Amino acid sequence: MPFDWKEYLELARFLQARSGDGFTEEAASRSGVSRAYYAAFCCARNHARDNLNFAPGYDADDHWRVRQHFRQRREMKIVDELGFLIGWRTACDYEDVIGNHAMMADQAVKSAEKVLADLESGGSTA
Repeated sequence: MPFDWKEYLELARFLQARSGDGFTEEAASRSGVSRAYYAAFCCARNHARDNLNFAPGYDADDHWRVRQHFRQRREMKIVDELGFLIGWRTACDYEDVIGNHAMMADQAVKSAEKVLADLESGGSTA
C-alpha cells in the first residue's frame, strides 16, 4: 500500500509548539514546516501524476516542475502556496537563524491545508 503523504501534515500539526527530551520547540517547529511542505508537495505531485498527465522524475527537479505544471493549468492558489512552503522549508532546513519559527510552522500547516483542500476540490484559479 502506498504511503499516505497526508500523514506528514498530521505530524506537522503534532510538532507545533512541542519540545521534548533532547530537542527544542524550535527544532519541532522547523521539522513541522518541513513535514507540512512535503505533505503538500507529494500530494500535489501525485495528484498531477494521477489526474493531470504529469510525469514526475522523482528527483529534486520535481519541486520546480510540479509548480510549473500547476502554473500552466492556471492553478495559481496551489502554485502560490507551494511557493510559500518551499521557501519556508528551505529556510528551516538550511538557515542557522530564522525569524518567528512558531508562526512559520503555523502558517506552513495552514498553507499545506489549503493545497490539500484545493486538490480535493479540483483546484481553483482565483
